Amino acid sequence: MQNDGIQIKVDDLSGPEVASLLSEHLRSLAEITPPESRHALNLDELRQPGVIFWSAWSGPDLVGCGALKELDPHHGEVKSMRTAKASLRKGVASKVLQQIISEAKRRGYRRLSLETGAMAPFEPARRLYSKFGFRPSGPFNGYIEDPNSSFMTLELL
Repeated sequence: MQNDGIQIKVDDLSGPEVASLLSEHLRSLAEITPPESRHALNLDELRQPGVIFWSAWSGPDLVGCGALKELDPHHGEVKSMRTAKASLRKGVASKVLQQIISEAKRRGYRRLSLETGAMAPFEPARRLYSKFGFRPSGPFNGYIEDPNSSFMTLELL
Protein backbone atom coordinates (compact mmCIF):
# COMPACT_ATOMS: atom_id res chain seq x y z
CA MET A 1 0.00 0.00 0.00
CA GLN A 2 1.39 3.41 -1.01
CA ASN A 3 -0.03 6.41 0.80
CA ASP A 4 1.44 9.92 1.20
CA GLY A 5 5.00 8.70 0.68
CA ILE A 6 4.55 5.87 3.17
CA GLN A 7 4.67 2.34 1.82
CA ILE A 8 3.00 -0.33 3.91
CA LYS A 9 3.94 -3.91 3.16
CA VAL A 10 3.43 -7.37 4.60
CA ASP A 11 6.66 -8.12 6.45
CA ASP A 12 8.28 -11.45 7.32
CA LEU A 13 9.90 -9.97 10.46
CA SER A 14 13.40 -10.87 9.30
CA GLY A 15 14.87 -7.38 8.96
CA PRO A 16 17.01 -5.76 11.65
CA GLU A 17 15.01 -2.52 11.47
CA VAL A 18 11.80 -4.31 12.41
CA ALA A 19 13.53 -6.25 15.19
CA SER A 20 14.91 -2.99 16.57
CA LEU A 21 11.52 -1.20 16.48
CA LEU A 22 9.79 -4.12 18.18
CA SER A 23 12.51 -4.29 20.84
CA GLU A 24 12.01 -0.57 21.49
CA HIS A 25 8.25 -1.23 21.72
CA LEU A 26 8.71 -3.96 24.35
CA ARG A 27 11.28 -1.88 26.30
CA SER A 28 9.04 1.18 26.43
CA LEU A 29 6.08 -0.92 27.60
CA ALA A 30 8.27 -2.47 30.32
CA GLU A 31 9.07 1.04 31.60
CA ILE A 32 5.41 2.02 32.17
CA THR A 33 3.36 -1.17 32.38
CA PRO A 34 3.48 -3.82 35.13
CA PRO A 35 4.49 -7.28 33.85
CA GLU A 36 1.04 -8.80 34.43
CA SER A 37 -0.50 -6.06 32.25
CA ARG A 38 1.83 -6.36 29.25
CA HIS A 39 0.26 -8.10 26.28
CA ALA A 40 2.62 -7.17 23.43
CA LEU A 41 3.83 -9.98 21.19
CA ASN A 42 7.52 -10.67 20.66
CA LEU A 43 9.05 -11.59 17.28
CA ASP A 44 8.41 -15.31 17.66
CA GLU A 45 4.79 -14.74 18.68
CA LEU A 46 4.26 -12.41 15.71
CA ARG A 47 5.54 -15.15 13.39
CA GLN A 48 2.78 -17.57 14.46
CA PRO A 49 0.08 -18.70 12.03
CA GLY A 50 -2.94 -16.46 12.19
CA VAL A 51 -0.88 -13.26 12.54
CA ILE A 52 -0.15 -10.92 9.64
CA PHE A 53 2.41 -8.17 10.24
CA TRP A 54 2.91 -4.97 8.27
CA SER A 55 5.83 -2.58 8.29
CA ALA A 56 5.53 1.04 7.15
CA TRP A 57 8.39 2.69 5.29
CA SER A 58 9.23 6.20 4.17
CA GLY A 59 11.95 5.58 1.60
CA PRO A 60 14.62 3.52 3.36
CA ASP A 61 13.35 4.37 6.86
CA LEU A 62 11.09 2.13 8.92
CA VAL A 63 8.45 4.48 10.34
CA GLY A 64 5.99 2.10 11.96
CA CYS A 65 4.31 -1.28 12.16
CA GLY A 66 1.18 -3.12 13.14
CA ALA A 67 -0.32 -6.60 13.08
CA LEU A 68 -3.63 -8.39 12.84
CA LYS A 69 -4.18 -11.57 14.83
CA GLU A 70 -7.09 -13.82 13.96
CA LEU A 71 -9.00 -14.81 17.10
CA ASP A 72 -11.68 -16.75 15.24
CA PRO A 73 -13.15 -16.61 11.72
CA HIS A 74 -15.23 -13.54 12.65
CA HIS A 75 -12.98 -11.68 15.12
CA GLY A 76 -9.51 -10.15 14.82
CA GLU A 77 -7.21 -8.32 17.21
CA VAL A 78 -4.99 -5.32 16.50
CA LYS A 79 -1.46 -6.03 17.77
CA SER A 80 1.99 -4.41 17.77
CA MET A 81 0.98 -0.92 16.70
CA ARG A 82 4.13 1.18 16.93
CA THR A 83 5.43 4.35 15.31
CA ALA A 84 9.15 5.13 15.23
CA LYS A 85 9.95 8.08 17.51
CA ALA A 86 11.13 10.25 14.61
CA SER A 87 7.79 9.74 12.84
CA LEU A 88 5.35 10.39 15.70
CA ARG A 89 2.34 12.62 14.92
CA LYS A 90 2.87 12.30 11.14
CA GLY A 91 -0.07 10.01 10.36
CA VAL A 92 1.88 6.74 10.28
CA ALA A 93 -0.31 4.96 12.84
CA SER A 94 -3.47 6.03 10.99
CA LYS A 95 -2.17 4.54 7.75
CA VAL A 96 -1.16 1.27 9.43
CA LEU A 97 -4.51 1.04 11.23
CA GLN A 98 -6.34 1.66 7.94
CA GLN A 99 -4.44 -1.29 6.47
CA ILE A 100 -5.37 -3.53 9.41
CA ILE A 101 -9.05 -2.54 9.22
CA SER A 102 -9.10 -3.10 5.45
CA GLU A 103 -7.65 -6.58 5.83
CA ALA A 104 -10.10 -7.43 8.62
CA LYS A 105 -12.99 -6.39 6.37
CA ARG A 106 -11.52 -8.33 3.43
CA ARG A 107 -11.45 -11.42 5.65
CA GLY A 108 -15.06 -10.93 6.60
CA TYR A 109 -14.47 -10.29 10.28
CA ARG A 110 -17.45 -8.91 12.16
CA ARG A 111 -15.33 -7.37 14.93
CA LEU A 112 -11.88 -6.01 15.43
CA SER A 113 -10.73 -5.63 19.05
CA LEU A 114 -7.64 -4.41 20.86
CA GLU A 115 -6.06 -3.97 24.25
CA THR A 116 -4.00 -0.90 25.00
CA GLY A 117 -2.85 0.79 28.16
CA ALA A 118 -5.23 2.75 30.37
CA MET A 119 -2.50 5.09 31.65
CA ALA A 120 -1.79 8.64 30.41
CA PRO A 121 1.04 7.68 27.98
CA PHE A 122 -1.51 5.62 26.02
CA GLU A 123 -3.99 8.49 25.59
CA PRO A 124 -2.81 9.28 22.02
CA ALA A 125 -3.37 5.63 21.06
CA ARG A 126 -6.86 5.60 22.57
CA ARG A 127 -7.70 8.83 20.70
CA LEU A 128 -6.48 7.30 17.44
CA TYR A 129 -8.58 4.18 17.90
CA SER A 130 -11.64 6.26 18.84
CA LYS A 131 -11.17 8.35 15.69
CA PHE A 132 -11.47 5.13 13.66
CA GLY A 133 -14.68 4.09 15.43
CA PHE A 134 -13.32 1.78 18.14
CA ARG A 135 -15.41 2.00 21.30
CA PRO A 136 -14.62 0.91 24.87
CA SER A 137 -15.51 -2.71 25.50
CA GLY A 138 -14.90 -5.38 28.05
CA PRO A 139 -12.10 -7.93 28.00
CA PHE A 140 -12.15 -10.43 25.13
CA ASN A 141 -10.41 -13.65 24.15
CA GLY A 142 -9.02 -14.56 27.57
CA TYR A 143 -8.08 -11.07 28.74
CA ILE A 144 -9.26 -10.16 32.23
CA GLU A 145 -10.34 -6.86 33.77
CA ASP A 146 -7.22 -4.89 34.58
CA PRO A 147 -6.95 -1.26 35.76
CA ASN A 148 -3.92 -0.87 33.47
CA SER A 149 -5.75 -2.07 30.36
CA SER A 150 -8.24 -0.41 28.06
CA PHE A 151 -10.22 -2.70 25.76
CA MET A 152 -11.80 -1.40 22.57
CA THR A 153 -13.82 -2.95 19.75
CA LEU A 154 -14.83 -1.89 16.25
CA GLU A 155 -17.96 -3.51 14.80
CA LEU A 156 -17.28 -4.17 11.11
CA LEU A 157 -20.59 -5.64 9.94
